[in-house]
Order: sequence, then structure tokens, then C-alpha cells
Amino acid sequence: MHKKTVAIVINTSWNIFNFRLGLLRALQEEGYRIVCIAPKDEYASRLQALGFEYHNIKINNKGVNPVEDAKLVVDFYRLYKQIAPDVILQYTIKPNIYGSWAAGMLGIPVISNISGLGTVFLNDSLSSKIARLLYRLALPFAKKVFFQNAHDRQLFISSKLVVEAKTDLLPGSGIDTQKFKPLTGGSQHTNVLRFLFIARLVKDKGLLEYVHAAKKIAQPSVECTILGAYYPGNPTAITGEQMEVWEEEGIVKYLGVSDDVQSVIAKADCVVLPSYREGLSRVLLEAASMAKPIITTDVAGCREVVDDGVNGYLCEVKDADSLAEQMKKMIHLSEEARKEMGRRGREKVMREFDESVVIEKYLETIATILN
Repeated sequence: MHKKTVAIVINTSWNIFNFRLGLLRALQEEGYRIVCIAPKDEYASRLQALGFEYHNIKINNKGVNPVEDAKLVVDFYRLYKQIAPDVILQYTIKPNIYGSWAAGMLGIPVISNISGLGTVFLNDSLSSKIARLLYRLALPFAKKVFFQNAHDRQLFISSKLVVEAKTDLLPGSGIDTQKFKPLTGGSQHTNVLRFLFIARLVKDKGLLEYVHAAKKIAQPSVECTILGAYYPGNPTAITGEQMEVWEEEGIVKYLGVSDDVQSVIAKADCVVLPSYREGLSRVLLEAASMAKPIITTDVAGCREVVDDGVNGYLCEVKDADSLAEQMKKMIHLSEEARKEMGRRGREKVMREFDESVVIEKYLETIATILN
């Protein structure tokens, strides 16, 4: 009997390997043929080593050249025609838009995932207006459109970018709570409280507010660390030179990047993400799953992970003073109180955001489309 084929399409192979392996394995167990489609990087070979079929496609994630994007539609069309998937799961903006057009021309059903609105939706610039127009033209091809928070879903519906009947909510990409669990030993600096910021090094993640707050709470017994990659080409990117200045001034400590995020989180006492908005912050979910208290902004995609005062604190967006106040609250808590916050955070993630919840919804949706 012919196996039904499910294609997973994302703008990096890294994303598939780090965030979708649980879904791939669940689909495989259901008897589907799985095809991964993403730009080639070092994680493409890791996917193949695990036995997953992989196809390369070139996507310039930061590019806005219409000729280049038109070619991307053609590339998607050719690849989809060659692979002949029965259903396509698409993530990130370019697959969601250009992949949907290609799938629509071939009559292949699509499930789109709006995991976050990105910088273009934080303002009313020309690029934002173009992005909305492109979504309006692409999403009619989708059988189902998943969002990670109710605010983003309502924004798309009210802006007439998508029909409400085909939308649904998912609790992010789901967290493997057995992978992200409290590690014995935890932080190894009994006399220093360590805050940890994890994100791409762009202003929209609240990095400047974090640095300014770090200045306000500076004391020998507190350390403010940063983990994340530089993002050259992004209009709000922080430069390496700027980071060096902050380090020389003793404000923050830059930890670079790591494939072993769990070990970095384990050494922190509190994870901080003062982002301007998220789809649903995976960093916060991972931290809470590892029983770390968190501080984040009271905005869509962040507030969903925090019950204020229970497993962390919420601060005002773009407000370093508000962030500093919440960090001071965390400093003044006893170690046992912080641990109790962490325990409650893990309970919340296991109850509301476990990977099994997300996977089950995908399986149900795919089965409905294919039957």
C-alpha cells in the first residue's frame, strides 16, 4: 500500500532538527513517509543520519528581492511536483507564502503555521504592508492555519488575512519535557545570582532594555549573562563591537552560542526575555520546563508562559525601569522561593505546553485532510 507523504518545510534545517524531531518521529510511527525540505546546513546531514528524507531549497530569509522570491515560487513548484506530497506542513514566512502559492498551483493541501509575526509586524512600514498583502494572497490556499497565541490569530482575522473557520491555536511547537527537565546540580555559583538572556541579538528581543536594567541592578552578587547569535542584516541587530563595550564596562557577560542550551539554562537562576512580541517564546518554555523562574514582558507570546508572581514576573514592554524592578524582586527572593517558582513553572509547561499536545493536534488535522 502506498504510504501517504507528509512534507515539513521550514527556512532552516537547524529549525527542523531542534524543534520538530518529535513530530517527525510521531508521523513516522503513524506510517507516513516523511520529507524534510529546508536550506542545507550542517543539520541537514543529521536529519539524514536519523533516516529522514531531505531535500535542499535555497531561501534567502532576509532578502526582499521580488525576482529572487519569484524564483523561489518556481523552486517550490518543481520540488513539490517531484516529491508529490499528500500534505505539506509549512513554517516561517517565506514557505508560508511562496510555498503556499506553489502548492496551490499543484492542488496539494497545506497546513500553515504562523509561529511569530517578526519585525515586519511591529510597525506600519512599507515592508509590513507588503507582508500583509502577501499573506492575504497566500493563506487562502491553506486548509488549516495554526497560530501560537490568540492575539496573532485575531490580528490576522480582523485584518482579513485569513478566514476564521480555518484557524486554530497550538501551544507553540511543544516542549519535550523529558529533554528539558531540571538538571541535578543546577547553578554552581552559590554566592552569585545569575540572570540569563537567550535570544537572537536584536533590539526587538528587548536586549537594550536588558542591558540598561543590568546597569541599574549592578552589584557584585549579581551576574547578567547573554546567550545568542548575532544577526547581521537585521535592521535592529546588535554588533559585536557594541557587545564588547558592554563587557568591558562590566555590565554583562556574553556566553556566545551553544547547541547545548540545557546546560546553559541549568547554570542560571532566572531566565529573562523582555521581547517586544513573540509567537510563543520557546526560550521561556524551555526555561520553565527546566524549573527556572522567568521574567518577561506583558505582551503576546510571552505572557502566556508566566502566571505573574507564581512562576515568574511580567514587566512592561520597552521599559528598562520596569524590567529592573522585577529583576530586583527576583534578587530579594530567598533561594527556596525561587525554586518554588521554578517548580510551578515546570508544572505549568507539563500541563499546557507538552509536545504531546501539539503532536496530537497535528496528527488529527493531517488525518482529517487526508480522509
